[in-house]
Amino acid sequence: MQQDSDTPRPVLDEDTIAFAGRVFQLARSGYTAELLELLRMGLPANLRNDKGDTLVMLAAYHGHAGTVRALLEHGADPEVANDRGQTPLAAAAFKGATETVTALLDEGAAVDGAGPDGRTALMTAAMFNRTDIVALLLARGADPARRDASGHTAETIARAMNAPDTPDQLAGRRQA
Repeated sequence: MQQDSDTPRPVLDEDTIAFAGRVFQLARSGYTAELLELLRMGLPANLRNDKGDTLVMLAAYHGHAGTVRALLEHGADPEVANDRGQTPLAAAAFKGATETVTALLDEGAAVDGAGPDGRTALMTAAMFNRTDIVALLLARGADPARRDASGHTAETIARAMNAPDTPDQLAGRRQA
């Protein structure tokens, strides 16, 4: 729920803040069973921390594919970007977490989903020379010609970052 800038934010007590910290740590650590129990008790599946990271974002960033699947099966949204505009799919691509990328795609993440900057998971994977993830995303329908807000494609971003393999991998795809 959006609040007016004139509306004071609710004050959270120390116990609530500590509990929230523990919940986010469960996602970072891949403690699926504990998170599922909390979800059954009413924990919001799209709970966000002070940086805008959802539970799915934290689990994806830390490569916990099983936790990602469980959260998504319980209503978490795979498209919620954090305050930096990064999606869970892009976070998993950045970290090189192929199994997590697969889990996100299997559970409905948009292969070309992006934050406000237009940067897709394919662009992120290409930039960091994640050839296996580039191949997976392309096989799942990622658009190699898509451009970010600055007009760059995955290939041009990878070339700018001096990625050794993904620019040619993407150039071959463009010519095919």
